[in-house]
Amino acid sequence: MSSYEESVDSQLIEQTRIQIQALVAEIAQLSRQNLTPGQFYGEFLNRLISALAALGGVIWTTGDNGQLALQYQINLQQTGLIEDEEKQKRHDQLLYKVLSNPVVVGGEGLLVPAHSGFGDDGAANPTDFLLVFGPLRTDLEMVGLVEVFQRSDAAEQVQRGYLRFILQMCELAGDFLKSHQLRHYSDRQVLWAKLEDFTRNVHASLDPLETAYTVANEARRLIECDRVSVALKKGGQCKIEAISGQDVFDKRSNTVRLLGRLASAVVATGEPVWYAGDTRDLAPQVEDALQEYVDDVHTKMIAILPLGRPKPDREAAAEDQKDAEAPIGALIVEQIEDNRVVPSMAQRVDVVCRHSSIAMANAMEHENLFLLPLWRAIGKSKFIVQARTLPKTILIAIGIVAALIALIVVPADFDLHAKGTLETVERREVYAGVEGQVYEMGKDNEGRTIEHGSWVKKGQVLLRLHNFSLNAKKADIAGQLSTEIQRRDDLQHDLSGSNTLKPDERAKLRGELAESEQKITSFVEQSKVIDAQLADLEIHAPIDGQIMTWELENRLLNRPVQRGQSLLRIAASEGDWHLELHMSEDRMGHILRAETAAKLKGDESLDVYYVLATESGVTLKGHVSEIQRDAEVTDKDEGNVVLIKAGIDKNDIAKENLRAGATVTGKVHCGRRSLGYVWFHDLLSFIQSKIFFRFL
Repeated sequence: MSSYEESVDSQLIEQTRIQIQALVAEIAQLSRQNLTPGQFYGEFLNRLISALAALGGVIWTTGDNGQLALQYQINLQQTGLIEDEEKQKRHDQLLYKVLSNPVVVGGEGLLVPAHSGFGDDGAANPTDFLLVFGPLRTDLEMVGLVEVFQRSDAAEQVQRGYLRFILQMCELAGDFLKSHQLRHYSDRQVLWAKLEDFTRNVHASLDPLETAYTVANEARRLIECDRVSVALKKGGQCKIEAISGQDVFDKRSNTVRLLGRLASAVVATGEPVWYAGDTRDLAPQVEDALQEYVDDVHTKMIAILPLGRPKPDREAAAEDQKDAEAPIGALIVEQIEDNRVVPSMAQRVDVVCRHSSIAMANAMEHENLFLLPLWRAIGKSKFIVQARTLPKTILIAIGIVAALIALIVVPADFDLHAKGTLETVERREVYAGVEGQVYEMGKDNEGRTIEHGSWVKKGQVLLRLHNFSLNAKKADIAGQLSTEIQRRDDLQHDLSGSNTLKPDERAKLRGELAESEQKITSFVEQSKVIDAQLADLEIHAPIDGQIMTWELENRLLNRPVQRGQSLLRIAASEGDWHLELHMSEDRMGHILRAETAAKLKGDESLDVYYVLATESGVTLKGHVSEIQRDAEVTDKDEGNVVLIKAGIDKNDIAKENLRAGATVTGKVHCGRRSLGYVWFHDLLSFIQSKIFFRFL
């Protein structure tokens, strides 16, 4: 061999050695990373096969029952084991033989030549390859095997080298398995701590709402999902009572309403529902409700599990969930971005559901105890009947009874309060008669630019508008009219100035003259219409009075207005005044009944007492003149109100306080009722509408 060939061989050997060292370093680094076993096995076996230049290999692991399971393989199909069932059977027996071999169990490897076997039990290597086995071990147990398919024509010393290398790599894999096992035990310890906290917290209270919020928030931390909700069954429907991470939420929102509908459909079936994108096996009513909710929220995975107290079953404790009583609600688990349901998550959901079922059932049963608030009060008040405190208790009881009798017997004025304003009876809205842009504000009686509170007279200019299209149209029609008049004059001149025209020519000129006259008439009429519209660009005051529109200049000056748009309001300077009270709709029943009773007694109307915001120390009197029958919708705090108009004597009010829109506080006198009813009529109405009506 030449020196050149020797140099090439030495270079190739050196390169191969460096590559193998790099692969070994990568395997050592993998063993220290926080990977899942599945990820590690794939990376480990690929590098091991590459370093040995082997055909392929397999990683086998043992389960709790001692059965071997394939975790990762490379080129297993090229060994011929998959196609031949008999070979596969003999190879499986070989695997179990190797797994129980004392040499392998002790940490040593094993070489099995091609087409060789052990004893008469059929365990053999039916392939054309050398099988190199290495054990996967932790400090406590053997967890699997590494099997490599290598060429069978290598020398015995080379085969021993394969085995030593695989054993070294198996030690690195064992280091990874030990680290993973420690992390697994640590994670289990954390999980048990979380489960203990969850169990203690959900059973800490017997209040259903508090328990529901605890279940939702604690379950989300234990399950490690995006959202957990709790629905409780009320009547025939489920209502969402708690959502993890939300102390307050709108129960009338579309999302919450759809989720409640979905929970109702699932609870009606009594079976849990797991959705990860496929609805083919669901009941139609559940599928419809689920699809509607998913379309609104776009959640990827949702599980709805009915909640109910399990029945004890000594013969089949594992079937306690199937024997549950009628569901009292549902536990709803959601994943917003990920639709995977790993086994550990499903197990946690199952544990959470069992504990939540018992906790919610206990809370609901406790809440439904007859006269529960009374028993609570009695249980906390035993000291009041002790000998030392008994005289005080009797005196307090007598005082309470006397107060109750007074509330029932003692009469008092029944007045219903409402906010309102002082207004003139005659008011006029000023509207825009034509489209335009406000370019000038008018003047008031004192020559100042009009604003809120300005006094104006009837016919006085309030606003002036521009309408460029009207001006252009006016000019266009004027031009056409002038042209047509000139044409008419020319036609008349032609008819009267020549006697040489033929009859047909004269008839034609007369027709053109008649047509020209019609056009002139049309242009004149159009010009009148435009003139009327141009006149509407000047807005005049319809009555004498005071302007009652705030920030008039900011709202109108240099701004476009549309035809029919309300521009401002004028309150008449002379005439009667009245109050406009905005009475809450839920109090109108009292007023209407009082009005009917007053008419039966011969009274014309109900009395109204009011005070002005500018003169709160003076109480004035009026009378109800009109009650509107339609309620007005206001903001959420006030609710719906009914407008009540009350006539007053404007002479009772100082002139400087007689301002339209002034704030007043009024009360409508509805006769005399018992003191208790006067003080607590709102509470009685609430009890009648919200409590008694619900159970009737």
